[in-house]
Amino acid sequence: MMAQYSAIKAQNPGSLLFYRMGDFYELFFGDAEIAARALGIVLTKRGKHEGQDIPMCGVPVERAEDYLNRLIGQGHRVAVCEQIEDPAEARKRGAKSVVHRQVVRLVTPGTITEELLLDPVRANSLLALASGGPPEAFFGLASVDISTGTFIVVSASEASLEAEIARIDPAEIVVPEALLDVSCLARFARETKLPVTPLGREAAEGASAERRIKDYFGLATLDGLGALSRTEIAAAAVALFYIERTQLAARPALSLPARVSRDARMDIDAATRANLELTRTLSGTRDGSLLAAIDKTVTAPGSRLLAERLAAPLTDPREIEARLDSVSFFAGEPGLRREIRAGLKAVPDISRALSRLALDRGGPRDVAALGAGIEAASAVAGRLAATGPLPAGLAEASTAAASVDPAIAARLRQALAESLPLNRRDGGFVRTGYDASLDELRALRDENRGVIAALQARYCEMAETKQLKLKHNHFLGYFIEVPQAQGERLLKPPHEGVFIHRQTMADAMRFSTRELAELEVKIASAADEALAREQTIFEELAAQLLGEQTALKKLASGLAIIDVVAALAELAQALDWSRPLVDASLAFDIESGRHPVVEAALRREGQVFAGNDCKLSGLPGKGGRIAVVTGPNMAGKSTYLRQNALIAILAQMGSFVPAARAHIGVVDKLYSRVGAADDLARGRSTFMVEMIETAAILNQAGEHSLVILDEIGRGTATFDGLSIAWAVIEHLHEKNRARALFATHFHELTRLSVNLDRLDNLTVRVTDWNGEVVFLHEIVPGAADRSYGIQVAKLAGLPGPVVAKARTLLAEFEAAERLAYADRSVADLPLFTAAQGQPATPAPLQDEAWVMAFDAIDPDALSPRAALETLYRLKKLRAGEG
Repeated sequence: MMAQYSAIKAQNPGSLLFYRMGDFYELFFGDAEIAARALGIVLTKRGKHEGQDIPMCGVPVERAEDYLNRLIGQGHRVAVCEQIEDPAEARKRGAKSVVHRQVVRLVTPGTITEELLLDPVRANSLLALASGGPPEAFFGLASVDISTGTFIVVSASEASLEAEIARIDPAEIVVPEALLDVSCLARFARETKLPVTPLGREAAEGASAERRIKDYFGLATLDGLGALSRTEIAAAAVALFYIERTQLAARPALSLPARVSRDARMDIDAATRANLELTRTLSGTRDGSLLAAIDKTVTAPGSRLLAERLAAPLTDPREIEARLDSVSFFAGEPGLRREIRAGLKAVPDISRALSRLALDRGGPRDVAALGAGIEAASAVAGRLAATGPLPAGLAEASTAAASVDPAIAARLRQALAESLPLNRRDGGFVRTGYDASLDELRALRDENRGVIAALQARYCEMAETKQLKLKHNHFLGYFIEVPQAQGERLLKPPHEGVFIHRQTMADAMRFSTRELAELEVKIASAADEALAREQTIFEELAAQLLGEQTALKKLASGLAIIDVVAALAELAQALDWSRPLVDASLAFDIESGRHPVVEAALRREGQVFAGNDCKLSGLPGKGGRIAVVTGPNMAGKSTYLRQNALIAILAQMGSFVPAARAHIGVVDKLYSRVGAADDLARGRSTFMVEMIETAAILNQAGEHSLVILDEIGRGTATFDGLSIAWAVIEHLHEKNRARALFATHFHELTRLSVNLDRLDNLTVRVTDWNGEVVFLHEIVPGAADRSYGIQVAKLAGLPGPVVAKARTLLAEFEAAERLAYADRSVADLPLFTAAQGQPATPAPLQDEAWVMAFDAIDPDALSPRAALETLYRLKKLRAGEG
């Protein structure tokens, strides 16, 4: 047996081997040590190898999916090795013959299909990469979800590769070995802890790549797939190569590869997705993300489609308007919407159930799920059809939902019992009365149940114990089980010879008798025939459903669209969201906009979110406006920045938005540089990461982009940071010409509005009440006069003496600065004149400078010492010595 195990393990390096032995999957040697640690199960030993004990651990077959889930979640790959021969057949070859076993599948994070292993509201994508190399300096990406059959291909440059991977959000990445050196891929995998599997060169070779796709889908040519690039074909072939390797004889029911243009979607880089917390928070959880705040869907496929739309907002105004038309229709029909959503709640996960049947991993519950889905779809489509004219997108989805004949569902309902087992091998899932021959076999089988009960009672009397039980499993057949202490007695006279020892467990012993063996043969014959008949019926039902595979996929897609549209309408009506106007202009005009996630949190606490306007509209050829936002920390600047980016995303995904009114010219690229993070593994400080992200924005943003920048330059010395922030704003204004929001504590930047005609100053209103700062959360035109940092520090709990000392120092520093630069604008400072190539000559002080310096003094803010020093400075200034 160990020789067989070693041979199979050698054929599957890199995978934990689940080796089937009776009712358990066993693991040995290093696999056992890894699994025992990962699963928290006992590590035992069995036999010796080269004089050393062989480590061993095991998991019950009936609970294998639970353990697989935990192993896959930790990034392990598992090779499942099954017994493919009846033990009785093996014994015919000799008493010591080993049952034939072989690996039936490799379970990896990107290829799982089991319901218990999958997150119902998240796609489980396998991402395959390929590169054509020069002169085609692009990457091909193929995203495959074998649990639903989705197959998408797209191209990306090296600069956009990371953004595309972040959009797909795969569970696993497979790449030819040559691509493992791509820096952004290696970094992305490391930062997200994604499993990356290398493959040989043969996976993506040109001629074999095309042939693999043709063979898999039975195509004579790839022309019908559209204009796929060489790299996209190679990536699709890599995906199929890996799927065939992991699924072995099974063949997932994949859709034909569909090409998606990157220009058709808003380009959002990985850092921006993380900063805006679109589908998960910075801590990695779904709760607290934008997706969690807007997800009102009632089906798992609908939730996955909503996440897909949120991750890839559209850029074609006509497509966006078509989606908004459907939402508007349901928003105006609350009664119909309630009916449709109630009907959708009965819809199971059709795509995943169908995929399991195609892979021969489905069970009776999957067949029943498809039947229930067909019935629910028919009811939903019928209700919509009776409503009258529908928007084009909704009408198409309704037609798709009616793709399958309801008579199929009726047959399934007649065939299946009310209570269904998870696995078809357990039997008992066909309804009594559906098949006459099955009913006859069951009657013959069930007559023996009374005989078994009587036999158990007699054996209890013979063994003088009430703890004796007659049990059955697929490998031992019928057997007698007693506790360990009772079993020891049955090995001795007078029971010796009557009870035949079969197996010793940790706390029990198993026996048989000649009488029981003879009875088993009689029962097994009827039971086996009944089970075989049930398997035949199952295969007939599954074959009928797989024959409707294309129609069922259309049906599932249509229902998911209806669910998403109805959910967005429900959201809009419940939260008073409005329909945005989206066109091809450079408009960005939002009235009373709100942050959807923050507003939801405030609502739970009974508070109201203060809405704010945002006007960044520009003109083609001139560019969009830039708003410099100043104000204290905690006043809401970052929330304001983020909410406007989120409103643009929501509008372009086809949703109503949290605003009184919104007019948005299509945003082709969205960039956000918010927050602070370092990358110490690569020697990058927080400021270095900030500069890298800022550089990427300045090098890529265009006129139709939206840029969100928060506190650029705060990670270095004051004048260094001020210089960088100043130059960044000028570059955005003159070169990128993007619509932009720029939050800062460098109040000097507000003076740029004098020279930059498309720059506006905004500030967050606050008031100082008896020394306490009060945040009003209102964005108004103008510039902040100070940052209220000390008041915020006090709110944070800094010790009183520290706060007091800080107030004193602040007064001294501000007084000194007012005296030094009383009559200078920021543009006059040597720092900026030198940057413009002008000589850094100080401006001569005039008499009025003394007056300005005097007027700038705040007596209440000066300590006695600062007042004295100020007086001396004024005298020197008056004397012309300052």
